[in-house]
Amino acid sequence: MIIIDDNSGIPRNEQTVCALGLFDGVHRGHRYIIDTAVSKARSIGAASAVFCFKTNSVTSKGHDGMLEMLLDDSQKSERIAEAGTDYLYSPEFSDLKGMRPEAFVRDILLGKMGCVGAVCGEDFTFGRGAVGKAEDLERLGKKYGIEVTVAGALTTDGVTISSTLIRKLIRQGEIAKANELLGYRFGFELPVEHGFQRGRTWNFPTINQAIPRGRVLPRFGVYCSRVSVEGRTYNAVTDIGLKPTVEADLTRPLAETFILGYEGDLYGKNVRLELFEFLRPEKRFESVDELKAEIRRNTMQAQKYFEENR
Repeated sequence: MIIIDDNSGIPRNEQTVCALGLFDGVHRGHRYIIDTAVSKARSIGAASAVFCFKTNSVTSKGHDGMLEMLLDDSQKSERIAEAGTDYLYSPEFSDLKGMRPEAFVRDILLGKMGCVGAVCGEDFTFGRGAVGKAEDLERLGKKYGIEVTVAGALTTDGVTISSTLIRKLIRQGEIAKANELLGYRFGFELPVEHGFQRGRTWNFPTINQAIPRGRVLPRFGVYCSRVSVEGRTYNAVTDIGLKPTVEADLTRPLAETFILGYEGDLYGKNVRLELFEFLRPEKRFESVDELKAEIRRNTMQAQKYFEENR
């Protein structure tokens, strides 16, 4: 996949069918729109493209107030590439937020991206103040020779798949349901930081990853998880929260993960963590011994979960 920036565009002799949206989670509903664009492009011998703003540059999408990211922009780009997209243009929101709807269609879709086709969702908005709607895109598309397809919402069990719903499920600890709607496992790819190293003295050495501000936070508690380390994956158990028992005085949430069957030093390395199943909420234990016993129990639960869900 080729990344277009502010100084480059689609080669002049190439036409595209472009998927339009924020695609902040690249979930199953987003993939439906992107896959439709890729399919239409291939059917007419054009290239496929995606236009989306950088998620971390968008302060609000009008749904949740403050927008909490499901994916960082690097992960988002990776998942868009996995869909078979040829080109991606992902500018800062501030760069184009003042552009009028017609100027966006004329200068960006047609001029910069060579669009002969565009695919968007029913709730797609564009232009200054989000005044442009899907029907406006259809109208302007006819004027500028762009065939517009408005894709209906994707539903499962009568529920519309949306980033808003997925964020809600993650916050509630319903991680398995969130994963089903995402089409992949929710998690983080973050550097491993030095912790208090208490786990090593308890025979449960762990890795610590501080969850940055701006990411959607899972319900605090313990999860069955999996980590990717140097091309291999390992089953694990992860505690997300503020560590109330050991009084770590954390100022931001931490993902602390015990990797089953792994020995090695991961400090400073980026490690991908995926959450599979919620085991229990975060709680304060009366003693360290009680906490250690609970860690052993949670580890056995995780082992059993992965044995039963190979």
